[in-house]
Amino acid sequence: MQAHRTQEGATAPFYFPQGDEREVFAAAQANGLPLLLKGPTGCGKTRFVAHMAAQLERRLYTVACHDDLSATDLIGRYLLKGGETVWVDGPLTRAVREGAICYLDEVVEARKDVTVVLHPLTDDRRILPIDRTGEELEAASGFMLVASYNPGYQNILKTLKPSTRQRFLAIEFDFPNPEQETEIVAVESGLPAQRVAPLVRLAGKLRGLKGQDLEEGVSTRLLVYCATLIRQGMPVERAIRAAMIEPLTDDEDVKRGLLDLVTAVFG
Repeated sequence: MQAHRTQEGATAPFYFPQGDEREVFAAAQANGLPLLLKGPTGCGKTRFVAHMAAQLERRLYTVACHDDLSATDLIGRYLLKGGETVWVDGPLTRAVREGAICYLDEVVEARKDVTVVLHPLTDDRRILPIDRTGEELEAASGFMLVASYNPGYQNILKTLKPSTRQRFLAIEFDFPNPEQETEIVAVESGLPAQRVAPLVRLAGKLRGLKGQDLEEGVSTRLLVYCATLIRQGMPVERAIRAAMIEPLTDDEDVKRGLLDLVTAVFG
C-alpha cells in the first residue's frame, strides 16, 4: 500500500480554482461531511486535496488505492516488533484518531471490503469499528474522508454502488479551460505562457481523440512535464513525444497519427 502523510501547516501547493470547489470542500470539512471528487486522470484532484489540507491546516493522509488494497491496510494490523506483537494503526485509523483528512485516491480500484468499512464513517455515526482490537473509534473533531475516482474508467466490476455514492457530497472536475490551463502550466513549469499556449492547444486536440484512438486524453500533469522539459532546453518535438505521445499509447500506427497532429499544430 502506498500511503503519504502531509503535516499540518505545510505550505499550500499551487492550485488554480475552476469554480467554487474550495468553498464546497471547506464547508464539508467544517461540518464533518465526506466528499467525493470525480474527474479524469491528471486534472488536479490530488493537488486540490493537498492544497485544501494545507489551507485548512489539517494533517493529510493520502492512500493510492489499488486492486490489492484491503480494509486491513486502511485500518491496521498486528505486527511483530522486538519480539512482541503490537497493533499498528493504518492511515485511515490514524486520521480518525487525529482529526485529520484521509484521502483515498481512485477508491474504486480498492477491494470491495474497503467500502464496507467506510460506511459507518460516512453517516451520522462517524465511527470506525476495529474488530481486531475491539475498539469502536469515534472520529475526532476535524476528521474528513475524501475519495476520488475517474468515471471514464468505470465498468461493471469497478464502480461505486449507489448506496455508497449517496453517502458523499460530490464535486465534478474536468480539465481547466485553455486560458486557465496555460497559466497553470506556466506557473508549474516556469515556461513562458506564450510558449505554453501551443502545448495546451495540442492537448485539447489529443483529448478530442479520447474514445477513438486513445483510451484517455493527455493530462494537465503531462503538460507540465512537457513544458518543464522544454524549459530545460529539450527540443519541442522531442519533449512532446516523451511527455504527450509515448505515455498515451503503445500502438505505432496511433503514434504516427498523433505525430501528424503535432505537425499540424506546430508546423
